[in-house]
Amino acid sequence: MQMSKMATTAEDRKLLHRRTKSTSSVEDKEKLRKQKEAEKDRREFYEKPIHFPSESLFSTGSGYNNYRGVLNLCIVLLVLTTSRVALENLIKYGILIDPVSWVTIFVADPYNWPCVILIACSNIFILASFQLEILLLKGWLSEIVGRWMHVINCVAILVFPASVVLTVEPGPAGASYALFVYTCVFLKTVSYIATNHWLRYQYKSTGQRKAGRRKPTKSVGDAGDANGAEQNLANGKLETQLVTYPDNLTLKDLYSFMLFPTLCYELNFPRTPRIRKRFLLKRLAEMFMLLQLMLGLIQQWIAPLLHNAIKPFVDMDLPMMVERIMKLAIPNHFIWLIFFYWFFHSNLNVLAEITQFADRTFYRDWWNSESVPYFWSNWNIPVYRWCKRHLYQPLMRRGYSKLLGQICVFATSAFFHEYLVSVPLRMFRWWAFMGMLMQVPFAVFVSKFLTGPYGNMAVWVSLIVGQPFAILMYLHDYYVINHLQPPVGQNITNAGL
Repeated sequence: MQMSKMATTAEDRKLLHRRTKSTSSVEDKEKLRKQKEAEKDRREFYEKPIHFPSESLFSTGSGYNNYRGVLNLCIVLLVLTTSRVALENLIKYGILIDPVSWVTIFVADPYNWPCVILIACSNIFILASFQLEILLLKGWLSEIVGRWMHVINCVAILVFPASVVLTVEPGPAGASYALFVYTCVFLKTVSYIATNHWLRYQYKSTGQRKAGRRKPTKSVGDAGDANGAEQNLANGKLETQLVTYPDNLTLKDLYSFMLFPTLCYELNFPRTPRIRKRFLLKRLAEMFMLLQLMLGLIQQWIAPLLHNAIKPFVDMDLPMMVERIMKLAIPNHFIWLIFFYWFFHSNLNVLAEITQFADRTFYRDWWNSESVPYFWSNWNIPVYRWCKRHLYQPLMRRGYSKLLGQICVFATSAFFHEYLVSVPLRMFRWWAFMGMLMQVPFAVFVSKFLTGPYGNMAVWVSLIVGQPFAILMYLHDYYVINHLQPPVGQNITNAGL
């Protein structure tokens, strides 16, 4: 019995050793397999190609266009740089912002009021154009006589306020605003006369009251969507009755057009069914806040820079002149951007909402301009529409070239830029006029040599650098005329600064 037990134990030990040996053999095989697979992976890893034909991301041929991180970096650098300049300005000059001073400027001296009486006198020319249209309709004036009287009236719209400003010499701010109103009246009157001339011709030639019909335009609802008829019906009933010539020749129609934020006249404008009070309040708040921001930036930032820029321009110190232009460029452009939003978005939307004018296309995406003509045709839509309708297209119909048409448009714009600057300052230096005319060769240069993002950058450079240069040139001339002109009989060298 004992021998049998010992034998069994011996067999168990052999079996145990046999199993251990078998397990070791399996592990060896598994290890060998893994080694072979690792060798294969290493061989495939080092033999696998990792280089392929490709372009660098900054190359145009790469097709890569996601530079949002670079844009964020530019924004951060711009904020940091602007903050440093603002802090330097505060340390050097202290707080110069005084909102009350803008009010006292106009209250202290009646001549500094924004020419209220002069603006009220514009009604004389508006009523004159209306009466001439009535006389032409009734046949009491011939077309030739009526045309010349319209021309005299339109010329008087520009000459009369300029004569008053040069004679009475009100403040430049009030004079500029009054001349701006008269410029709008002039452009609106030209459109009113031209449109009614065509309607009168159609009316008399056909003998039917069909002139000037247009398809009904859907009104704009709360969300500003002109496509949703259900939304419009919820806000009011759409009016489908259209005015035809000569039923439009009423003072109500004329003064409605004068108040609408557009420069082009037509018989039936698209209208909104009601005034959106919440939208109106938002735009009014923007108007007030952004106006205060602009005035504060002018006091705190622009005024010291202009004061420090006088001496380099008087001494004609070229390096310092360039430095002053570059130093003025950023704050001036920043204020210009605020002014654009303040005027074209806030102000014009307030006026459109009050008058229930539905066409709110006052600007398009001019910031994406890759050419100069694209910028000028998209940043100020009311003026662009007027120039295209009453200047460019008539020239094209008469067979003139497109280049001549563009030159005439830029020349007209240049005249009004100079008119709004030189007359209030009571000096004529033509810097604004020449700056606008230079846009024509600059546009040709950009279109031939710069395309895509490079053209867009060229447009931005012209906006950022061109304006401060013109401002400093006018400042130099204004300072020389008003502060360096010696009294009669005194030599200019003895006048001093």
